[in-house]
Amino acid sequence: MRLHAEPEKEVMSRSGDECVVALTDQWYLDYGEPAWKEQTLECLNEIDTFAEDTKKKFFVTMDWLKEWGCSRSFGLGTQLPWDPQYVIESLSDSTVYMAFYTVVHLLQGGVLDGSSSGPLNITAESLTDEVWDFIFLNQAYPEGCGIDVAALDRLRREFNYWYPVDVRTSGKDLINNHLTFFMYNHTALFPKEKWPRGIRTNGHLLLNNNKMSKSAGNFITLRDAVSKYSADALRFGLAISGDSNEDANLEEDNTNAMVLRLYSELQWIEGVIAQPDSDFVDGPLTRTVDRMFDNNIRKYMAE
Repeated sequence: MRLHAEPEKEVMSRSGDECVVALTDQWYLDYGEPAWKEQTLECLNEIDTFAEDTKKKFFVTMDWLKEWGCSRSFGLGTQLPWDPQYVIESLSDSTVYMAFYTVVHLLQGGVLDGSSSGPLNITAESLTDEVWDFIFLNQAYPEGCGIDVAALDRLRREFNYWYPVDVRTSGKDLINNHLTFFMYNHTALFPKEKWPRGIRTNGHLLLNNNKMSKSAGNFITLRDAVSKYSADALRFGLAISGDSNEDANLEEDNTNAMVLRLYSELQWIEGVIAQPDSDFVDGPLTRTVDRMFDNNIRKYMAE
């Protein structure tokens, strides 16, 4: 099948260059295939999106999504398994990596460059498709794989303990591609009991009512923000900046004011503690008001 697709409007690269259409060989994933779409819709109907507008956007995406170009000929990425001359384009890649997270500590042991094996002493070359089928899909032990069955059983137990994904959190701009692919690929690979249970999306973060941009100078990194305002004041500033799919706005004046409020609070606490007649509870909570307060704190922690 031959497909020809062009962008609907001007597309600019991250380097600021105008992108042009090129005739290239391309692999596609057919997300419009009826049976696959039907089971993914079943997943979407049951998944918790924490916001009704998020779920509506997923339904809209699945209504138009059909063939999606999933390969590219250059750049960083995972080689396309059936055609290694290509790599998987970024939005199609990394849709089930959380399954690997459940066992990575036993395979790598914190060493990311592969220079040594993890606690189970399993090499990357031993991790064949049949081995992964045993771990992720509960299929039969792959005879001749060279890995002790007890080690593979441990990997399988880890995966079954942590899966399915309770909630995947990401930006709202990924609803119409990467997050939808996340559901599609899980329904294609895993049984229903391993399908994701939740997806929560968020808006973008503005700084002083403007989009963050290095070129415009309106930009602050997380490290710089913590250094400038402290982690506690930054948390307060972010907490009042907005939530859900609406773009949050971090105002530096408000965040800076939080530093002063926290300092005043600290002074008040130190002053109360320093008073000689301070009536602090020491030992079991015997007063009803203290038990009520303690109960409410525990309730909110549980929630």
